[in-house]
Amino acid sequence: MYIKRNKKKLSILKFFMVLLPALMAFSCASSPDVYKDIDFAVGNDDFEEAIAAVVAGQESNKPIYSEKNAIMLFLDKGLLEHYARNYANSSRDLQEAERLIEEAYTKSITANFASYIANDNTKDYPGEDFEDIYLNVFNALNYYNRGNIEGALVEIRKLSMSSGKLDMLARRYDYRDPNTGASLNETVIRETGVNEIPQGKPVNFSNSALARYLAALFYLSTGNTDSARIEFDQLQSAFETNRYIYQHPVPMAVEEAQAVPEGKARLNIISFTGLSPVKVEETIRHYFPFFQHPVLHIANFKMPKLVERPSVISRIEVIVDESHRFDLELLENMGAVIEETFAVRYSNILLKTYIRTILKYVAADIAAMETAKQSGELAGTLVALAAKMALEATESADIRMSRYLPNKAHIGGVNLDPGTYNVTVNFYSGRTIISRIERSNVVVREGDINLIDIVCLK
Repeated sequence: MYIKRNKKKLSILKFFMVLLPALMAFSCASSPDVYKDIDFAVGNDDFEEAIAAVVAGQESNKPIYSEKNAIMLFLDKGLLEHYARNYANSSRDLQEAERLIEEAYTKSITANFASYIANDNTKDYPGEDFEDIYLNVFNALNYYNRGNIEGALVEIRKLSMSSGKLDMLARRYDYRDPNTGASLNETVIRETGVNEIPQGKPVNFSNSALARYLAALFYLSTGNTDSARIEFDQLQSAFETNRYIYQHPVPMAVEEAQAVPEGKARLNIISFTGLSPVKVEETIRHYFPFFQHPVLHIANFKMPKLVERPSVISRIEVIVDESHRFDLELLENMGAVIEETFAVRYSNILLKTYIRTILKYVAADIAAMETAKQSGELAGTLVALAAKMALEATESADIRMSRYLPNKAHIGGVNLDPGTYNVTVNFYSGRTIISRIERSNVVVREGDINLIDIVCLK
């Protein structure tokens, strides 16, 4: 790796001076402590209280979710509204989050190079890929629970159709200069003279078993058995082609849902458990041997890192009228999907941080070496140290994300005579029931989807 220090010097300095105000004007994400009231309510499965805590927090002198974090607000509140079974409110919030995510993506693909590599904390939070995917899953369930199957299918098709969100994952980070059409590599070389940069990670997630399962059930309920069969086939394909995500067997409930005996009605249960990983800040060190001043050979990067929030739930039991008992099976490890899709974005964040650091250190290196020539090595070292401290102080990791996505999706079902039933779902930690959810007078109709979705985020 090398840096062209002659012909590039003026253009780099000019570029750095343009970029510096944006680098200095970063704003940190809210401390996790501000969510403690919401977290406490969520931990008790009291989702109405959690929503009230969100509303109260937004009405305070210092709102929990700033204007830059509007997507987080609508995602978190939309999910909590769904868990509280306020489906119309949930749809409204999730749709607004989706609109803002699309708006942010449109801005990103037209941004100039300086805006593209600026610290993410200087910008409005754009949402993560996994948030954009799962908001459609929950909005599909919102539509279903409001009796709108076609609306539910529209939400699922946003994910699964050709050129849908899953299909577009691999293309989201292909930066092109809006003026020249140059690739990121070409732009970096032109602007900095750096001809070796970290390589991005390919996308290894392109199909969601959860989305396919819901689509198949929705199609079955409309009598579209051909489309349902295709979705079940795609579900099987998801397990075969995304083995990093799906390291468990295809649930037996998938096969059973396709073979309901004549005269029987199937009751389907889907349960979301645990809380997804969250981001924290970590510091990583990188070696830059090509700078002249030795003080600038080591740079500290502030990067986001996902950490798990382990669930205590080990088993989910369903009891129907005390005569039918079965356990739910894991369908999708949503936490694994989150980790995989974020790994691609992490590569992009690392690349932008790397380039941004190079640009800052080039100017610092030039200043330090010029000072050393004019005023001695000690003066040059002091300039390098001061510049290094000041430049690293402008960096912080963007740890913003939705805090209330579930970690896992489980499914199960039972074939019954059409009728009305009482359903109890027990969540176990070891041999102890830690949460129980009851649904009374559940009507199970022949030929219908008969789907109940249950949430326990412990």
